[in-house]
Amino acid sequence: MLNDTPSAEDNIPTTRGYQQEMLEESIKHNIIIAMDTGSGKTHIAVLRIKHEVEREPSKAAWFFAPTVALCAQQKAVIQTHLPVSVGLVSGALEPDQWKSAELWERVLNTHRVIVSTPQVFLDALRHAYIDLGKDISLLVFDEAHHATGDHPYARIMDFYHRIEERPANLRLYGISQVSRPYVLGLTASPIYGGDVVKSFNMLEKNLDCIIRAPRRTRAELAQFVHRPIFQHVMYEQWPDAPFSTNLTVISNIVRSLQIEKDPYVISLRQKLATAKPLTSEYFRLDQKLSITIRTQKTFVFKGLRDFERAASDILLDLGPWAADWYVWRIAEKAREAANPFNNIMASWKDTEKSHLLKLLDSAVLTPVSYGEEDIMCDCSDKLQRLIETLLNEKMETEKRDEVYSGLVFVQRRDTVIALAEVLNNHPFTKNIFRIGFLLGTSDSSRRHSFLDISRKLARETQEETMAEFRSGDLNLIIATAVAEEGIDIQACGSVIRWDLPQNMASWAQSRGRARKRRSTFTLMFANGSQDEQNVRKWELLERRMVELYNDPARDLAMENESLMDTDDDVDEIFFVESTRASTSVHSAISHLAHFCAVIPIRAHVDIRPIYEIDPPDMPLAWHADPHRSNLLPYNGPWGSKVILPRCLPLACREFSVPMKYSSKVSAHRHVAFEAYVGLYKAGLLNENLLPLTSVVAPQDDDILEMLKDVEKRSGMTNVGLQIDPWAGSETQGDETVYWYTARMCIGDMPPLTLFTRSEPVELGMSDGPKLFRPDADGPISVTIVPSGKVSASDRIIHEAKQYTRRLLSSLNWSRMDWDNLNFSYLFYPETRIDSDDVWKERRLWLAESKKDIEAKDRFKEFTSEARVYGEVFGYNKDPVLVLKEFGRPYRFVDWRHEKLTEEEEEELRRKYRRRDDTPLKIVYPLLVVKPFHPRCNFLIPTKPRDPGSSAPEIKYVYLMPEFTGITLISSTEVEYAFLLPSVLRSLEINLTMASLRSNLFMPSPSLQDIPLALLSNAMTASSAGEKYNYQRLETLGDTVLKFLVALQVLVEYPLWHEGYLTKKKDHTVANVSLAKENINHRLYRWIIKEIMLGRKWRPRYSTKLLPPTTPLSEEKIVEELLMVVDEGAELSSKGAARKKKNSKNQGLSTKILADVVESLIGAAYIHGGFPLGYECTKLFGLGLRWLPPPERIKDFLGAVEPDKNIPSALYYVEKMLGYTFKHKVLLLEALTHASYQQDARTVSYERMEFLGDSVLDMVVTDYLYHAPDKNYSPGHIHLRRSSVVNTHFLAYICLKTSVKFDALMPRADDEGIELLADAQEVMLWQCLLHSSSRIMDDQANTHTRFKKRREEIEEGLMNDTIFPWAALTRLQAPKFFSDIIESVLGAVYLDSNGDIGTARDVITKLGILPTLERIVHDNVDVWHPVSRISQWASKHEKKLGWQFEKERGVVKCSVLVDGEVEACAMDDYRGASTQDEVKLIAAENASRSLRLRRVHMNLELNRKGKGKGEGKGKGKGQGIDDRKMRVD
Repeated sequence: MLNDTPSAEDNIPTTRGYQQEMLEESIKHNIIIAMDTGSGKTHIAVLRIKHEVEREPSKAAWFFAPTVALCAQQKAVIQTHLPVSVGLVSGALEPDQWKSAELWERVLNTHRVIVSTPQVFLDALRHAYIDLGKDISLLVFDEAHHATGDHPYARIMDFYHRIEERPANLRLYGISQVSRPYVLGLTASPIYGGDVVKSFNMLEKNLDCIIRAPRRTRAELAQFVHRPIFQHVMYEQWPDAPFSTNLTVISNIVRSLQIEKDPYVISLRQKLATAKPLTSEYFRLDQKLSITIRTQKTFVFKGLRDFERAASDILLDLGPWAADWYVWRIAEKAREAANPFNNIMASWKDTEKSHLLKLLDSAVLTPVSYGEEDIMCDCSDKLQRLIETLLNEKMETEKRDEVYSGLVFVQRRDTVIALAEVLNNHPFTKNIFRIGFLLGTSDSSRRHSFLDISRKLARETQEETMAEFRSGDLNLIIATAVAEEGIDIQACGSVIRWDLPQNMASWAQSRGRARKRRSTFTLMFANGSQDEQNVRKWELLERRMVELYNDPARDLAMENESLMDTDDDVDEIFFVESTRASTSVHSAISHLAHFCAVIPIRAHVDIRPIYEIDPPDMPLAWHADPHRSNLLPYNGPWGSKVILPRCLPLACREFSVPMKYSSKVSAHRHVAFEAYVGLYKAGLLNENLLPLTSVVAPQDDDILEMLKDVEKRSGMTNVGLQIDPWAGSETQGDETVYWYTARMCIGDMPPLTLFTRSEPVELGMSDGPKLFRPDADGPISVTIVPSGKVSASDRIIHEAKQYTRRLLSSLNWSRMDWDNLNFSYLFYPETRIDSDDVWKERRLWLAESKKDIEAKDRFKEFTSEARVYGEVFGYNKDPVLVLKEFGRPYRFVDWRHEKLTEEEEEELRRKYRRRDDTPLKIVYPLLVVKPFHPRCNFLIPTKPRDPGSSAPEIKYVYLMPEFTGITLISSTEVEYAFLLPSVLRSLEINLTMASLRSNLFMPSPSLQDIPLALLSNAMTASSAGEKYNYQRLETLGDTVLKFLVALQVLVEYPLWHEGYLTKKKDHTVANVSLAKENINHRLYRWIIKEIMLGRKWRPRYSTKLLPPTTPLSEEKIVEELLMVVDEGAELSSKGAARKKKNSKNQGLSTKILADVVESLIGAAYIHGGFPLGYECTKLFGLGLRWLPPPERIKDFLGAVEPDKNIPSALYYVEKMLGYTFKHKVLLLEALTHASYQQDARTVSYERMEFLGDSVLDMVVTDYLYHAPDKNYSPGHIHLRRSSVVNTHFLAYICLKTSVKFDALMPRADDEGIELLADAQEVMLWQCLLHSSSRIMDDQANTHTRFKKRREEIEEGLMNDTIFPWAALTRLQAPKFFSDIIESVLGAVYLDSNGDIGTARDVITKLGILPTLERIVHDNVDVWHPVSRISQWASKHEKKLGWQFEKERGVVKCSVLVDGEVEACAMDDYRGASTQDEVKLIAAENASRSLRLRRVHMNLELNRKGKGKGEGKGKGKGQGIDDRKMRVD
């Protein structure tokens, strides 16, 4: 906890005497403050919180309010008056985030006061995220009267009562000590009604408090609490039943309803007819059908009856006009919602919408007249009395020069809507009152109900209505009970109860809203009713209540009071020892529902737990009994069974309890409890008894937080420097004991002896570097052959240092330290170089002539002034290297003795113009030179010159010898000087990879066989500017990694459903996880990321050896990874660059750190297939327990059940696949949909689909990587892969896959019965095992669309130059079609003992690989049309627009380019998806019209960017990085 103590000076208003009395009482012991609304209870709570945070700085004070709105309101009040951090926690904000121990710990460490709804706090207690005794010092319960029964307030106190009570004199403050927190309750009405004493005892027992009100200062309280003037209004009831035309129409429809024609009953009968008799699913459907027919509680039946009932109530309450308007308006809104092409009420099913729309269309309803006479004549007496009361109240208020504000409480929200409409249009009120209404939110039971449509009638939100009421824009609110408590409604001058309060609390709460001076509280009574007696009873109860909590004798008697719990359930509790998280019988149903809710949702599947009562409510086949006899009542005992979703294994799918419980609710609670504990024991819940929403390997909390931060920010991580590959392995001081030697041959030049401190690698003609000089006839080969060692003290080392300095300084003198001869590498001629004696004599001459040269001019030791050289040596033509003004190098051509032309002289004078404008004297001869080729990195191939083009013109340059130097070295040495930096670059990379191979791969010797060239490819970043970089290998390695991880987690966690497996895989292969392993193994030290600087190249000097590679500790990983800077904050200024250069760390993005791990895996796979790819992946760990794939598959197959009772349809599938299963249960699982309710042997296909997804990606990516003559970049690999793994294409494959066979069919003719051949065809999608009528409908509808589009799709796939995205999308195939393909591939891979070749054969048989081969061979444009046209518009600075028009059931999309229509498409409107389809077609048409074509494969080797997009490219194929693509 934070230990900052708030200052004594704060912003708290003056405290009244009665508030001070209550504060002092709350400090002495736990109390519930019972005072009227508006008396300042929250102020007392603020004072109490202030006292507690000052007294107990190591814990937090927690304030509860029952609603989110009230939480926000109270948080603002506390934050205003207390100088401490106040937090707001609500499950309505981001509920998934409150399932994290780290989050709760941060909340507790950050805030001293926390405000929340009670449920989110209760969940945190149950999952042990909060320790009530250690973390909390004070609990404040607003609206404390809720703390009864199963309310979260009462359940929170269950945890309180488990803590051992510590006497006040033993409490120590300021240190961590386990003790019960103090409790403070706030309420205006401590009871709901009934027995006051019993209610008091229950509330006090639950909250461990005593109810108190001010005693000594009661008189002062009366001065500040303005009890309203109580008054009542009497109204007459209808003498005769009123009549509503529209209600009569609805009533006739209701009476005509037949339960057997209800769509829900029809669907139940259809399901029952197809269910296997005497199965669990059959019994469940039988029960559901009988209960539905008996209760007639279907959506349409119950909805229309509720509609009729609501309209009848409005008719009696308000009158015919209101009833007619209500029926008309609700029916109009319902027609709109029932339209199958909109989504107003998403929870309404299409069959229900269709049936409802048919019924409503048959209703002839009459719109209401808004004439004043029509409204006034059709109003009830109650409504007239209300209008009179409102007008009188407003008049009296304005007589006192006050602003009127009124609140009318209504019980039913339908009546609220109708009453507001009447008052807004009644001639007496429409220009007098500005009316708004508050409805609250629907509870879960009404979200699917017909009358939930009334929510759509609210024009403004609740918050907007309240804001307008506070500002005075509205002066009258019609509200349901939502305004009684828990909402920030200002004090009103007039509160009217249209409907009488239902209980004591409602009475007190609504009255408390009338707390202005001289305010009124009006109740409306019907003449002759008993309602007045109820009000008198509440007044007596309130008087008795006040007497009790003002009675001092109750303080002593409280401990002796006890109350029998009305709940017959003993709240059995299960604890997790490690965390003390718990679940109980009372909480298990909600916990189990949450577990199922987080399972990835599949269409056509209800993932909610299914509870079956034992014995069943209805006799078997009661619905089929024509007499449908009456049922005898059964009063228990009860048992229950719960069935969880099919994606769980059988052992974790069904749980039951025996018939021993006294109620159905109790039986369901206990079976849910058994199921939840069973899920925990099966490893499907974590130690906090929550679903495994985070299934990463256990790690230090700091690492987890850091990884989350790095992942979100995608930043740069500071890591250690790259290794120095030239550093020796044995040192003595700063000098190595010996130097390694090697023979270096560069083309046909004389060999050099290479000296290195580290052991050189042998590079032959095949694996040595190739140099590409622009003026050479072909590439120059370089070979290096190690030859031995020499002592560091050998004389040749001294001579080699001198020779190396002369050689390298000829071009790089300005970037060298002349006196430093401690080079990392040395060179020396193996034999005497031709003409070396001549140049040696000239260097001796120069040395003699410069023997008095100053130290600062030592760089000129081998460079002579050209004029002096010419005069001494007769202007010979031996020079090679000429330095203009002793700087920029040129190649010597000749001496020019002839005079220049005037233009040439002018150019020369301009070149040598002096600052003082002194005339330049041109002395002949002049030097004629030409520039060297600008290329400095000769490792990159040159672009071949077009055969027909002429050679570039050579431009000669004239230099004045007086200002020019000639370097005294031979032509061979000049060639060495130019070529050696490139040779050294290649050698340095190879030495780096040799170091990686011998260090990183030490635990796995098989990896040491990977060639250096392949490792260099894998470890070179694109920023290095080399011929090859890691991007292609990273794309391949990413796929290999995901494939291997998918197999490992599938077998390691046999009970996990696909949602858990996907989360585990995603966490394992996430960039942050890979970056962590990179740093853990210090792999970053071998990344080649710096570019060869060329003209700024400088030789490398010796450095000290870096420490050996050992895995880092967790603390070190945290230390290195926490050094994160934002990606945009890279150092850019010159000063910052210098600072960065001197740093001991280098900045690498977490993506680069992750990418090289994947590229290494790709390199291992390329060299040794899956066995070596597995070894490389295993090396990094990634938090998994690794076993070789063959062992994993053997373990998996060992647990497969034997083949028994296999459906015959599976044999047809084997023929379609061209593969016969050895374990047919695997194919059974691959074809089992989650809705299937019969054969319970297997889980549904999601686990197989999870693996098959990776298998398909692996085969497709491997093919694209090795595609002949393509060398696809990552972006192009992704584009093509997306085209054949997306859901639309795989659905097409599923729809077209079938097997045909001949059967014999008996036919009768004149001669008798004859057996004739009958051709049959079985489709793959028909072999899916399911129990869903929706799937049957979707299959039939999709197959119809397929037959219509098949020819178009096949033409596009086989012959078109553009991939048929639009045609595929128009199949509108549900995802289960593509799931079948992936799940079957997963089953084939496992059944074939992990033979990826067999999987490839099946993929070929299905037609996936042939399509891909055609895409590659014919360069089919696979770019998504919308992306293509958008990129084209952006590149050409065109304004692109999409225009949609809907008319007469047709939707049209036009593509606008600079406001002009370029192309369009139209189709019949079938829902929201139609708009997406026509947009696709229009984009495709526009592409053809504009002749847009993707430039074919980018064959350049320096491809930047990976272009992986999102996921694997499912959906519509738009997860493509458009920056990777171009258009003509």
